[in-house]
Amino acid sequence: MKPPLWALGAMSGTSLDGVDAAMIQTDGRRILAFGPSRYRAYTTSERAVLKGALGRWPGDDLTEAARVLHSAHLAALGGFEGAGIVGFHGQTLAHDPGGRGTHQLGDGDALADALGLPVVWDFRSADVALGGQGAPLAPFFHHACAVWAGITTPCAFLNLGGVGNLTWVDPRKAAPEEEGALLAFDTGPANAPINDLVAERRGWSYDRDGALARQGQVEDGALELFLDEGYFLMMPPKSLDRDDFSLMLDLVRELSDADAAATMTGMAAAAVMRGMEHCPEPPDRLLVTGGGRRNPVMMQMLAAGLDCPVEPVEAVGLDGDMLEAQAFGYLAVRVMQGLPTSAPGTTGVAAPVGGGQISRPEKSQCRA
Repeated sequence: MKPPLWALGAMSGTSLDGVDAAMIQTDGRRILAFGPSRYRAYTTSERAVLKGALGRWPGDDLTEAARVLHSAHLAALGGFEGAGIVGFHGQTLAHDPGGRGTHQLGDGDALADALGLPVVWDFRSADVALGGQGAPLAPFFHHACAVWAGITTPCAFLNLGGVGNLTWVDPRKAAPEEEGALLAFDTGPANAPINDLVAERRGWSYDRDGALARQGQVEDGALELFLDEGYFLMMPPKSLDRDDFSLMLDLVRELSDADAAATMTGMAAAAVMRGMEHCPEPPDRLLVTGGGRRNPVMMQMLAAGLDCPVEPVEAVGLDGDMLEAQAFGYLAVRVMQGLPTSAPGTTGVAAPVGGGQISRPEKSQCRA
């Protein structure tokens, strides 16, 4: 077994709030230690540039968006000591695994040269090329987290970022690529459309503490129309682009600000409840990560609609703000060691596959 590494992971999610950076020590299988972390928020103008680039593909003019992304990542990743490798997710601009593929903006070569460290990036393309969804990619890390936390029965991790994604984990399986160890998929929209709503109506970046949603009522007719979407009838694994459910804004167009926020929060929670029906067996607990766990209205809706305890991941000693950044540090080490990063149960790929491209300083690079 190869010796462990300190890896520095970075994540910029579809909520477009900023860059998370976090250190993790791992041998690619076990989590050995968690290290320091940092958050670098996007400015209002930076967020506008990145939002304007959503939906674009290679070949489009993305010069300004690439500049914003690179400078923000350098600010987030600089100054960490002891890192042997960097896991760089980039910024997802477009995701169409059944068509054009998946597009994460970011240049691993430039980042490796700037940081003087090997950078693993482009994690999703190999999975998509082999017939997978390319998402979600955190499930292998979730399996390691469950083992690290001493969980011995099936549990589920729910990430409430811009899009919601669910990972059902059986920690009794020795490795995440084993059949039956994991089932993962995107549940539906989560924070992204709520953020878009409050930005449009109130000029806010998000509904802090669910304060606006708490003042409103869920409009049942809009919720029923939302749940009629064909996506919820699809069997997992399955994945979404950030704006695949842009109809949500139309469904609440005539509602008051508070009722619209409450209804969209209810839609995100209802999508999770539908998703939980796909679990191979009921999980003993649902551990919530991402910004949505800080929304008491969202958490109360989930707790009321599910038959298992709903808790933030902090309940088992994990950091819900940094879990995805840590995940890409963990996955970077797996890529370096030639281990798979996705499997049929997580992305629908035909067989376990290792994704990722490795860029080394001074422009030398190789395929993992």
